[in-house]
Amino acid sequence: MVSLWQLQPGRLVASLLSTTDCLSRKQRRWAEDMAWHPSGNTLFSVYTADDGDSQISILNLNKTREVTFLENKPHVKGIINNIKFMPWENTCFVTGGSDHAVVLWNESDDEENKWKSKPLHRNLHSAAVMGVDGMKNKNVILSVGADKRIYGFDVQVGRADYKHQIDYKCMSVLANPCDFNLFMVQSGEPEKQLRLFDIRLRKTELHSFGWKQDSSESQSALINQSWSPDGLYITSGSVDPVIHVFDIRYNARKPTQSIKAHQKRVFKAEWHYSQPLLISISSDLNIGLHKIS
Repeated sequence: MVSLWQLQPGRLVASLLSTTDCLSRKQRRWAEDMAWHPSGNTLFSVYTADDGDSQISILNLNKTREVTFLENKPHVKGIINNIKFMPWENTCFVTGGSDHAVVLWNESDDEENKWKSKPLHRNLHSAAVMGVDGMKNKNVILSVGADKRIYGFDVQVGRADYKHQIDYKCMSVLANPCDFNLFMVQSGEPEKQLRLFDIRLRKTELHSFGWKQDSSESQSALINQSWSPDGLYITSGSVDPVIHVFDIRYNARKPTQSIKAHQKRVFKAEWHYSQPLLISISSDLNIGLHKIS
């Protein structure tokens, strides 16, 4: 089920607008990841490539909340781990899956809600692709995998111009929204969970950030990060019921702020695009609204 909420102006209150069944058509599976279309009118979800099931659904935010499923099924097996719309002029999105593939989807000019898929690579990664994102200043798609590898694939020339490997598996990647050369990778290394890179610097890590986990040493791919709109801060959930906030302008590895927010693990804390507000979700089944000073 996908629930849409509306924030109340000037108050730390959200009202439930609607709930829509977005389970996959055949196996009735829940979505593994979601992404807003840049227009803000549709929500895209990814599922699995197993058993011939639907791989992509589109929730249209009209009055009827219609859900449609794309016919294309370019991933060949396993879970589709990530979906991201690219920050480019032409509307397109990228998916990364457990079949080691990174797939580019372009909107068809002929029909609405028709998308053409093109696998960019299937053999660069030797394990599941856990995260994808796009660099805004160039047509480069970042991908990170459980094989510890980081690639920057140039779509125009059709090859990976950026290659790097770290010591622990990678679980997600986020391009900075303001400095278009920076990106952050989530790794499985304790106390160095976040790695900051500059795509202009080959095989060089700018800095690492992290925290000590009290409840577990293992890292979860269900825990994600989010950049602040100005690109200076990054938040991360944790298996402890805490939101960690890091300021990338400082060399300190530890969080500049840690917010006790939930009773169980925090999956993600997303920044509101225009208000000093963090919105968090947790396995305690609550949504948190946190004012940031």
